[in-house]
Amino acid sequence: MMTPTAGEQRATRLAPGKAGEIVKQAEMALRGEGTRIDGLLLVAALGLLSLGLVMVSSASVALSDKMGDPFHYAIRQALFAAIGMALAVYVLWRVDLAFLEKHRYLWLLLAFAVLLAVLLPGLGHTVNGSRRWIGFGPINIQASELARLLLIFYLSAYLVAKRDLVTRSWKGFFMPILAMGVAAMLLMLEPDLGATVVLMTTGMVMIFLAGGQMRWVFALIMAGAVLLYLAVVFEPYRMRRISGFTDPWADPLDAGFQLSMALIAIGRGGWTGVGLGDSVQKLFYLPEAHTDFIFSVLAEELGLPGMIGLILLYGLFLGRGFAIGRMAERAGLLFGAFMAYGISTWIGLQAFISMGVNMGLLPTKGLTLPFISYGGSSLVMMCVATALLMRVYHEATDPVRLARARAS
Repeated sequence: MMTPTAGEQRATRLAPGKAGEIVKQAEMALRGEGTRIDGLLLVAALGLLSLGLVMVSSASVALSDKMGDPFHYAIRQALFAAIGMALAVYVLWRVDLAFLEKHRYLWLLLAFAVLLAVLLPGLGHTVNGSRRWIGFGPINIQASELARLLLIFYLSAYLVAKRDLVTRSWKGFFMPILAMGVAAMLLMLEPDLGATVVLMTTGMVMIFLAGGQMRWVFALIMAGAVLLYLAVVFEPYRMRRISGFTDPWADPLDAGFQLSMALIAIGRGGWTGVGLGDSVQKLFYLPEAHTDFIFSVLAEELGLPGMIGLILLYGLFLGRGFAIGRMAERAGLLFGAFMAYGISTWIGLQAFISMGVNMGLLPTKGLTLPFISYGGSSLVMMCVATALLMRVYHEATDPVRLARARAS
């Protein structure tokens, strides 16, 4: 077959009667083509995942050794990573974004069901005074991790279906906020203030990017600030955290203990770090060294280069996530675009808060460092979220979709 000239190709694109032929040619070109992935996003995700496995192995060694196996947590984290990557492959190959978009109310109901289940006696599992896990024998699932992803599905679909109302009507703007507010109330009953802040901020960013008016967003931020203030004032343990945050050295053995130990770890790391595995603070000085305060152990062992490297990996992940969202938006895949914006905001914001807590920039919150901290629910959800970003990239670069967009 002779190759058409540039003029013939241009005429084909412009002729309305050739639209079906264009799509057919694109479908033929797609046959045999594998799944398209974003290489930079994959590098960032695998880099964070690998660094997390190394740091969990190091940060948990003392606690694991006390349990009789110095690699107890490391082996479990590797197993969680394997499960997460297996689910990621399934999501990347099998999940259809149109299916996710179609069932927005199902995701909302499932999110509420998960958050309610954790509060039920016999299902909810309490750790350190907070009921945040659903117990299934030896397996504990953190409800907020799954619920956040389901709520991002719901909100993305809502913003596609009701975008005009969101941008023009206060009612259209308020309705998704009401749904997110109910979820936030359930999170506060656990209680989980950190997850609540991440959820509501992610929702506001998504609505703003969908065209929500700035004055409404600002009013919502002010209302959220007032509610956050009240949540702190009326809970004595949160007030102790605030006092420990403002001056940890005033009471380094009680209210300021976690932060003071974290700052000592970061200070010991200095410019070059003390060396991988040589942290002293992880030896029963720093609480939650392999979960909430793993960044401090990383800073102590790997120093400034390790911290900068970690921040650059998060920056690359966040940048590619938003770039994929913008790519999907240009291709007319609005659900995928909003979902990409939501997932990127969620992971980037949670990483910022976790590192800020470790460095004394923010009050202590029980948030894991995405991909890095020990925890099956968090790690599996991070893998699935990354696969969903990859899926958005795959569909946004689909030649069939692009051909249809040119033909329309």
